[in-house]
Amino acid sequence: MGNVFVLDHPLIQHKLTHIRKTETGTKEFRELVDEVAGLMAYEITRDLPVMEVEIETPVAKTKSNVLSGRKVGIIPILRAGLGMVDGVLRHIPTAKVGHVGLYRDPETLKPVEYYIKMPNDIEERELIVVDPMLATGGSAEDAITSLKKRGAKNIKLMCLIAAPEGVEQIKQAHPDVDIYLAAIDEKLNEKGYIVPGLGDAGDRLYGTK
Repeated sequence: MGNVFVLDHPLIQHKLTHIRKTETGTKEFRELVDEVAGLMAYEITRDLPVMEVEIETPVAKTKSNVLSGRKVGIIPILRAGLGMVDGVLRHIPTAKVGHVGLYRDPETLKPVEYYIKMPNDIEERELIVVDPMLATGGSAEDAITSLKKRGAKNIKLMCLIAAPEGVEQIKQAHPDVDIYLAAIDEKLNEKGYIVPGLGDAGDRLYGTK
């Protein structure tokens, strides 16, 4: 069964507060999302396996740990998920990046897939699906389903904020997927937006309306 982790580190919470503020402009919003994604990457990669190697320091030979070679893939859900990619890549520069393009039908609130491009070895990789918002959970559920159809076996989901409804949706649809969040908010409103949330993450990242 997948677990839900709320990362309550003070630096994450401080930056998330500024992300939420209406007066935070596009440039600062983009930088903060990038920074929080980087901080969250520390926790989401905590269980990556390591192996001991022998190295030589300026003083002596010693044994020390390096990552043991498990491949990582970062999968942003377009378009808002792109805002989190560089923050994770900064810490895992060898990761491959795939893309899932989904939009939410305004009538049904259901996701529609319009683009998908993946590394050709996703079945061997630990995949981190990134999207700032986990609202209804429909887009993330559909993205994870697409990955599994293409052979993915090890998937984690990383979002800044979530509604309880979205968390429950992923737990029901993909019980094997761990969920990493900076906050779980109160609820969804009648339009499917997270309350109190941060507005539309894509619009705030890219200055659109």
